[in-house]
Amino acid sequence: MTVNFQYVNTDVSETLSEFTTEKLEKLAEKFEFLISAQVYIKHDDKDHEAGKICNIELSLPGPRLFATSNEASYEMAVNETISDLTRQLKKRKEVFKTH
Repeated sequence: MTVNFQYVNTDVSETLSEFTTEKLEKLAEKFEFLISAQVYIKHDDKDHEAGKICNIELSLPGPRLFATSNEASYEMAVNETISDLTRQLKKRKEVFKTH
């Protein structure tokens, strides 16, 4: 699975990229029909409580899946986004099984 990163209003972080890629690779092992992932890491200056945003869009057969989260740290945002995507992927896999 190919993973593309875009950093918006924040510095590029190799450790965050590696952390996110590692999580997405685990997801790809579980759901072998994943093609690619587009990861957007953003920083929102207006949100002082959280402001660390992670958007992930997954390409797979059928409609694309998308999840986003806004947390206090980028790692928490990535974890939350991936858990949302996992939930969506489980639903999608059920649809694949019934046909």
